[in-house]
Amino acid sequence: MNPLPNIVLVHGAWADGSSWSAVIERLQARGYNVTAPQFPLSALADDVARLRQVLARQDGPTIVAGHSYGGQIMTALGTDAPNVVGLVYIAAFGLDEAESIGALLASGPPPPAIAHLDIDERGFAWLPEDDFVNHFAADVDPVQARVMYAVQQPLAGSALGTVMGVPAWKSLPTWYMVASNDEAIPPDAERQFAQRMGATTVEVAASHVAMVSHPNDVVMLTETAAEASLVAS
Repeated sequence: MNPLPNIVLVHGAWADGSSWSAVIERLQARGYNVTAPQFPLSALADDVARLRQVLARQDGPTIVAGHSYGGQIMTALGTDAPNVVGLVYIAAFGLDEAESIGALLASGPPPPAIAHLDIDERGFAWLPEDDFVNHFAADVDPVQARVMYAVQQPLAGSALGTVMGVPAWKSLPTWYMVASNDEAIPPDAERQFAQRMGATTVEVAASHVAMVSHPNDVVMLTETAAEASLVAS
């Protein structure tokens, strides 16, 4: 049995599991068992069900790292998070009970990356190319950013209105990476999430997709959480 904890990576909206590629490569080289599944983004309940499906396949303690809306998914595990020994938030939503992403975003002007959401006939939101390349993935090479744009997975609008139950971070140790140049989630909101969950926090001068533009920093924080779980056990 691998003495290291497993690591499950949760992608956010307008992304897929490949957004973690640089992080996966580095963690695997360090001996970690890594899983980065695809999430349907069709409803928060569907996404949480997929995460539970993946967690059930893990043999032993597991660190879960989530980006953006992926933080919403892992937070919604609540008090029933089998195998999970730590949560790592990468420029991610860390809502408290009775909060929703939509209400949070409505409390101020829309961030540039999501100011022009394109809602299709099924109620799914897509990002226009200009907003994706120049704001969502602002510090990623434009060629790579356009590839990311091409494989974006739209988010069901209903997910923005789903109200959080008891958050998983209230009963699990947490780590948080604030992306100080984020144009999708306001950095001040990220700092607030981190502070109220009592997370071990680092700040990186990154765009919203820090795991793409700053994979070494993301790996370092994830390893810090993994090492802490070994000490705790």
